[in-house]
Order: sequence, then C-alpha cells, then structure tokens
Amino acid sequence: MELTDYIRVLRKNWLVIVVLTLVGLGGAAAFSLTRTPVYESTSTVFVSTQTGGSALELQQGSTFTQARINTYVGVAKTPIVLNRVIAELNLGEDATQLADRISVAAPLNSTLIGITVTDPDAVRAARIANAIAGSLASAVPEIEPEAADGSSPVRLTRVQDAQPALSPASPNVPLNLALGTLIGLALGIGLAVLRTVLDNKVRTPRDAEQITSAPSLGAIAYDAKAKERPLIVHADPLSPRAESFRALRTNLQFLDMGGRASFVVTSSVPSEGKSTTTINLAIALADAGKKVALLDTDLRKPKVAEYLGMEGGVGLTDVLIGRVRVGDVMLPWGGRSLFVLPAGKIPPNPSELLGSKQMATLLEVLERDFDVVLCDAPPLLPVTDAAILARGTSGAILVASAGKVTKHQLEGAVEALSTVGARVAGFVMSMVPTRGPDSYYNGYGYGYGYGYAVEQPKAARGRKRKTPVAVVPDTTPVIGDLGFDSRRDARGAGDVTSR
Repeated sequence: MELTDYIRVLRKNWLVIVVLTLVGLGGAAAFSLTRTPVYESTSTVFVSTQTGGSALELQQGSTFTQARINTYVGVAKTPIVLNRVIAELNLGEDATQLADRISVAAPLNSTLIGITVTDPDAVRAARIANAIAGSLASAVPEIEPEAADGSSPVRLTRVQDAQPALSPASPNVPLNLALGTLIGLALGIGLAVLRTVLDNKVRTPRDAEQITSAPSLGAIAYDAKAKERPLIVHADPLSPRAESFRALRTNLQFLDMGGRASFVVTSSVPSEGKSTTTINLAIALADAGKKVALLDTDLRKPKVAEYLGMEGGVGLTDVLIGRVRVGDVMLPWGGRSLFVLPAGKIPPNPSELLGSKQMATLLEVLERDFDVVLCDAPPLLPVTDAAILARGTSGAILVASAGKVTKHQLEGAVEALSTVGARVAGFVMSMVPTRGPDSYYNGYGYGYGYGYAVEQPKAARGRKRKTPVAVVPDTTPVIGDLGFDSRRDARGAGDVTSR
C-alpha cells in the first residue's frame, strides 16, 4: 500500500476513528472521576555510623552502612516498625495492610532511605510517613549488635519530614486522558485497517486493474436520478455524467484491437449499469461522427429497446433464425449515425444462437459497414452468453460497479472470458460515489470544477416532442452487405425520443 492508500483508509473510516477516540477519552475520564483520590507523602532518613574521627574509620563506617542499607529498607515494612506506628496513630489496621501502602527505597551508593506512604487523606499520609521514619530510627539500633561500650554502631536521623500533599498523586487525570485518547485512536486506526483488509469489494480502478490486468477506460459517477434519465448523453449532454461517457469514448478510440472495433459490454453480476453504459457510449460515439451499430444481445432480459423507446418485438433473434432481414429491423435512432438492432423475441437457446455461425457472420458484416459495433450482453457469472459472444469480437468491456461487485465475482468474470479465449479490452467503473475518499472527483482524475446548466427556450417548455417512425428500406439481405449510409438514413429517420 502506498501513502495515498493509507490516507484514503483514514478518510474513509474517519467517523469510526473519531468515535473510538472519543470513547477512549470518555472511558479515561469516567475512570479518573470514579477513582478515590490518593495522596503521597515522603519522609527521608539518613543512616550513619558512630565511629571515630579518623579517615580510615569513616571509610569503614560508610562501607558498613551502604552494605546494610538494603537491610534497613526491608526492616521498614516489618511489624517491628509498623506495629509501633499503628499503636501510636491508632490506625485500626494491621501491619500487613499498612505495608501495602508503603514504598521504601534507597538510591544507589547512598545512605538515604525514602519512605513514601499513600493514603486518601493527605495529612494522615504525612503523619504515617513521619511516624514510620521515627519508628525505624528507634528499631534499627535495637536490632544491631552493640559496640564495646554498649552503644549502637548505627544511627538513623530523619532529615526530611513528610508534608501533606497539595494535589493527589492518583488518579493522574491528564495522563489518564492522554492514554485513553491514544488507546481509542489506536483502536480506531486498527479497526479501519482491519475493515480495509477484510473488504472484498471492488472500489477503485486499482482494485479492478489488479484483477483484470486490463486498462481502465473510464469511470461513471453515481447518479441518484439515473433511472429517471438513463440516457444522460441524450437527455442532458452538458452534465458531468455525460462528460464521463465522452471521456470513455475517447479512451475507447485509443485502444489497439488489431484493426477491429466490435466490443461486448458486459458485467460480472446484474444491475451494474452495463446496458445504460452501452447505450450512452453508443450515443457519444455517434455524436463524434462515428457510424455505430448497437446490438441488444441480451436475449434473456433485453433492455435496449425499452431504454430507447423502440419497438423490440422483432430483432436479433429473428435475424439469426432467418425470419427477417437485418435492414428490416435495424433502425437508426436519434437523428444520429446510430443504428440499433433490438433483441427480438426471447429464444429458448440464447447461448447457441449467440455462438452460431450466423452470429459470427453478422458481426463480420457489421464490422465492415460500421466504425464501431457495441453488443449489450448478459452478465458473465449467471450465464455464458457474453463469454461466447466475446470470443467472436475485438474484446469485452467489463462494467464493474464500485462498492457492489466483489473481487471474487470480478475474478470469476475474467476467468469466464479467459476460459473461452476472449480478450478483456478494458473495464469501466460505474456507480462511483460522488463524495468521500472513493469519490468520482477525488479518486478518478475528474473534478474540473465546472457546473453545467442548460436553460430551455421558452417556446420549447411544456411542449412534448413528437416521435416519428423510423424506417429503413428492406433492400438488404438477411446477412450480407448492409450498405447503410448513416447520413442519409439518419436524416430520413428523424428523431426518436427516449423515454
């Protein structure tokens, strides 16, 4: 993963990260507020020896005290010291309980002993620390061997009295809040990374490119009103979504397909927008002056005639079985050099028809007479129609719906094509979100910052457009030289309004 991928993960899961960070902060605050404040007070004792004044005796005394200092540290928490303190202060607890609240330490190479006591009462903590220091100073000379004159060789002196603390030592509210925030932040980032690792959806062109090993031909932004205006290039040619289809058209024209220009547009699963993508791409190509043949080869659930507002009762199926001629049913549409062949009646054997010699011959003839041939085919995973048909064309254009199709499904679609020897010409990302880290504008190279608004003339408002009947002379054989003159036929057909 690159740095941009990590940034995208953080942007995509920012809400989870913020929530868990706030939960960590709130948990730390709740913990701190529910704890009883505990105060610490420390008393310091100095250990010395009662020896002569010569340098040698002083050196021997210092060595002796440093050797015994750890012993005195241990003695400070024993009942011989603590029982006196309990009796003196009337604490109401035994030596074991008191020892749990005491910390005794001696710095290295030092004869100082620090006695620290923790207690919910700051004054009592100071009194206990001072009492322990005094008790230790009395107990050590009693347990040490006496000198020849009956005196103790060791003397303990309290050099620093414990003072009541002004602020509690625990809980440390700033530290707890900082730790809670860091823990929540770490959990949030960890969950974000885990979600990304476990996410098996295809969301970016990089995901699709790694699976298909094919170039990205374009990205189509998600449009909530796509069902109301599926033919966006025809209905609103100046919209950003229509511009994305023109970008797709441009990229398609630069593909090197060995001189051929017939494509099967398909997807992995249904409802990925393959039909609307095919039709809008065909319209965009026709607007650029290309002579385009649009075939509805989805012989199971045909949609092209419905989207274009055409009669689709007779079409490709009838041509393949020899019932009608191509020129009788392949009609120009929209006043453009776009000719549409509907699916016709739904046959009982779609795969056999699409893999027949008649279909191969039809594609060969259409490739000769048209600049581009587009075939809207069924999804690859449910049926094999698209894979069979793609074998006889330049290649397949895979439409992958961002955030819907899984990587496993896309891999299955690519495998279905490779099994029959079909080529993947490229892929198109559809339904790309317009907001967020995976948005159309942030992640796909678009976002020019322009808004388009087309105002209709007043005379045209509120007036319905008439739909003339498109007619093609039936001088064409069933399959053969079609002989279409796009400019002549388009002028004669007029304009057919999509519904």
